[in-house]
Amino acid sequence: MLGSNTFGIDLGTSEVKIYHQKKNTILSEKNMVAVRNKDQLLAVGNDAFQMFEKNPPSIEVGGSVREGALYDMDRVEVLLHLLLEKLEPHIGLNPSLYYSVPAVCTPLEERAYYAISNAGYLKNPKVFLVDRPICDAVALGIPLSKTQGSMIVNVGAQNTDISIIANEMVVFTKSIPIGGQQMNEAICDEVRRRKNLLIGHRTGRRLKAVLASFTIGRDDARRITGVDTLSGLPKDVVVTSSLVNDAVGEKVQLICREIVEFLERTPPQIARSIKEEGIYLTGGTTRIPDIELFFRDAVGCPINLSSYYDRCTIKGLEEIINHKGLYKWTRQIKERL
Repeated sequence: MLGSNTFGIDLGTSEVKIYHQKKNTILSEKNMVAVRNKDQLLAVGNDAFQMFEKNPPSIEVGGSVREGALYDMDRVEVLLHLLLEKLEPHIGLNPSLYYSVPAVCTPLEERAYYAISNAGYLKNPKVFLVDRPICDAVALGIPLSKTQGSMIVNVGAQNTDISIIANEMVVFTKSIPIGGQQMNEAICDEVRRRKNLLIGHRTGRRLKAVLASFTIGRDDARRITGVDTLSGLPKDVVVTSSLVNDAVGEKVQLICREIVEFLERTPPQIARSIKEEGIYLTGGTTRIPDIELFFRDAVGCPINLSSYYDRCTIKGLEEIINHKGLYKWTRQIKERL
């Protein structure tokens, strides 16, 4: 592998992250593609995101991954290859591509990763898959060969993955359709209900970023502009942290309930190890201040918050690529499965 380029790829619902081994760098761009009249490519990544919620009807802006799984093969293929070219214009022959994938990945889905890798200008790429919880575990420093039971909760953009690792593998996993985007939508709904104001998802996302907090006693405010639901005219209102926290807290509480139910169905010896070790919490949404305290109180056990947040998976891939002792948790995908 020393003579070829090697990449780690995390095709997230919100962002695509690509690790380039030779340059030891990570490219992170929005998982967005902008297309005019269904067939004319205009922009990808961050450039496409700048058009989101501003585009006319003739231009469609959207992602290629939903709930952590490949959704639109054509878009994900175009996005991936353009971002790879942006990161390394001269990839050369036989590049190695390591993908983080859901722990439950069907043979059909595995062939999809092989197909998007062999399209475009790449020449004879080697395709490897790594279960996403394994990537997270490596980044979190969990000893895969020794753990008797470790739970990882990754709060992503459209879904939250709850996984348990034991006996050197992912033994249980569950994905629930609650993530950062659902929290953004909940904020928009709450603003409409309380303030009679329509706002876009980008505004909801910004409100979550600046106002959401589980810190006791904090109550900031921001003035925003939207459309009055009664008059249809632009209107300014003030939104407080308490409004945002009510919307976000309801979704986080649902995640906590799922964790509790998950633990109740876990074999006692594994559940005991998890409660002693603490639950590992990661994902972009876990940047909300003191969210780990909310989880701790709701679930009733210690919480280990990752400092990598939404980069946890790609950092795990980076470690796996650079340490041969971790290769046994990868699997190569070839044309015939």
